[in-house]
Parts: sequence; C-alpha cells; structure tokens
Amino acid sequence: MPICGRDNVHDDFRSGRQSVITDDMAASVEEKIFENRRFTISTLSNNFPEVSMSVLYKIVPEKLNFKKLCSCWVPKLLTEDHKNKRFECSLNFLTRYNEEGDAMLSRIVTGDEMWVSHVTPESKQQSMGWRHTHSPLRVKAKQTLSQRKIMASVFWDRHGVLLLDFMQRRTTINAVAYGQTLRKLRRTIQNKRRGMLTEGILLLHDNARPHTAAQT
Repeated sequence: MPICGRDNVHDDFRSGRQSVITDDMAASVEEKIFENRRFTISTLSNNFPEVSMSVLYKIVPEKLNFKKLCSCWVPKLLTEDHKNKRFECSLNFLTRYNEEGDAMLSRIVTGDEMWVSHVTPESKQQSMGWRHTHSPLRVKAKQTLSQRKIMASVFWDRHGVLLLDFMQRRTTINAVAYGQTLRKLRRTIQNKRRGMLTEGILLLHDNARPHTAAQT
C-alpha cells in the first residue's frame, strides 16, 4: 500500500556521502595525509565529512597504497658532529690497524655495564616443544622480569671475558667506584694476560661521566 501518498516503489534521489572514489577526492585525502602522517581514518573523516569511513578505508590503503608503519627505533639520533667524530675514530682505528696489524687487536679491552635480574623467566620461544596436532595445548602463565636486579660491569678482550664485577646494592657507578673497578681489571690482566700491560692496553668504553672523569 502507498505510504504518505507515494505511488512509486523506487527510492527517490537523495543527497548523502559520496560512495564513488574520484581522482580529485583521492588527491585531497593524500594532500591531507602529507600534512600529518599520523592521521587516523577517524581524523580524516572529520576533515572530509562528505566521505564515508568505508570509502576512506578504500582510498588510503587500496587506491593510495598507504601503510601505517611504526618509526624505526635507533639507539641515538646522531648530529653531524657526532657522525664526524665517529668517522674520525673509525679512520684512526683503521690507520692504527694498518700500521700495527693483528697485534693491535690483542691489546683491545672492551667494557660495558648492564643490569642483571635476580631471576630471568623462561621466554616463550624457550618453552616451545614438539607436539602432534591432536595433543592438548599447553598453558603457561606470563612471567615478568624480577624487580630485584644488580648492576654488573664486564670487560673482555679477543680471547674472552676478563672481569665480571658486581656493584654492591644501593650503590651507583661514579668516578670513585669506576676507579676501583679499573684497579680490579688491572690485577686481573696481570694474572690472566701476562705481558699485556707492558704492550699497552686500548680500553674501549662509552663516554659516560664516570668513564671520562679526570679521576679515572
């Protein structure tokens, strides 16, 4: 039966959001993304109220071939001065190696600090085991690293680890503590690497304040 006096069963033309993707529409969306690449589809929808969310989902990944990716994490963002300094150090290292040969490698001692947890839980990969497809699924609770940890200083050369020194609890690494660690390292080298001190040691360490202090 006709409703409200209508005698046509077909839908009337009505205004609404665009469902057809045009090149001009895609260009406008691309321009807006270039303004801020962190835009979400919801944010883009606010800028294009005449375009539906479903159409935007087709425009961004399908027509414009955009993919939302995370930034690549790097240890540090180096300035030009940092890069030039590292280039100079690398060139100096290659020059010395060219002059002294493999004998220089035997003089290098590398050191670093790291936190060591009292308890290190088994990783998910370590808990993997062979099973048949009909075997019951093994359930394991997720574990986190122990809150209790201790700072360790480790030094090694081309032959292996020379010294592993643990800091006392509630102490920090400063120039005095680092100086004590270096004295332990010297005694260890005297015992484990006879003649190495006479030849001269090339200590590789980062430029943290305790490492570069005048006292050390």
